[in-house]
Amino acid sequence: MSEPRYPYVVVDVAAGEADEAGALLFELGAQGVEERDATTLVRGAPGKVTLAGSFEDEAVARSAIAQLQSAWSPRLEQVVGDAWRDEWKEYFEPFRICGGIVVRPPWRPYAAAQGERVIELEPGRAFGTGLHETTRLVAEILAERAPSLRGTRVLDVGCGSGILSLVALALGAEAVRAVDVDPDAAAVTRENAERNGLSSRVLADETPVGALHDRYGAVLANIEAKTLVELAPVLIERVAPGGLLVLSGILATAVAPAQVQDVLQAFGALELASIRQMGEWAAMSLLSSLEPGSAR
Repeated sequence: MSEPRYPYVVVDVAAGEADEAGALLFELGAQGVEERDATTLVRGAPGKVTLAGSFEDEAVARSAIAQLQSAWSPRLEQVVGDAWRDEWKEYFEPFRICGGIVVRPPWRPYAAAQGERVIELEPGRAFGTGLHETTRLVAEILAERAPSLRGTRVLDVGCGSGILSLVALALGAEAVRAVDVDPDAAAVTRENAERNGLSSRVLADETPVGALHDRYGAVLANIEAKTLVELAPVLIERVAPGGLLVLSGILATAVAPAQVQDVLQAFGALELASIRQMGEWAAMSLLSSLEPGSAR
């Protein structure tokens, strides 16, 4: 019996074009799109973001290639067999994500040093090993603000693997409400919470953030800038008076000049506390007024 073959359409784009290119791949029939750059386990093209869109069959993939910009170097790649599904694990080693918090995969032992806290993470089917700059930026902001997290309830929007939920709990948060539009991601978050003995403190599902009614001492949203802008009213509404909102997934000004300003404008009702940058990405922390309903 011949081994299964999986067709991919691969393109190399500028960082500012990644959202557009990814959306176009989905429009052309991609069932999923993987993003690779200098920070991911599988590296992208030098100075570019590489997108790999998986397609149901080769004919659909070739049809998509014919409709993509030639400047993106669209090409067909095929993976044969199923061994590729676990190949990435060879490169996922324990690492320090922020402060004294170390992330380790279940298949790698790690002896914690004094004062270190270890999170065991299996990304599985969801985004979020913690290695990507967008995730590390949020983790670093949380570590800097750890005293204000202690005893609070946190909302993690676009939770992926649950990595940021687990970081928040490791830094002293009382409980996390995690939501994601992908049911697989919510399931992986629940699995990782159980793996770390935190199931009782993490509630993860696919509830739309707009359907939530509670307010939280900290709200985290590591998603693309366009979606942040669209969700701004409901995200602001979920932050408790005096609470913290951390936004990531925003391309830095040098890469996409408008994104930071667009996000700042959308969240103008909150006070900007800081903007951090790592590589091509930026994250911002904002503070809600102590008075409910007041804007700054």
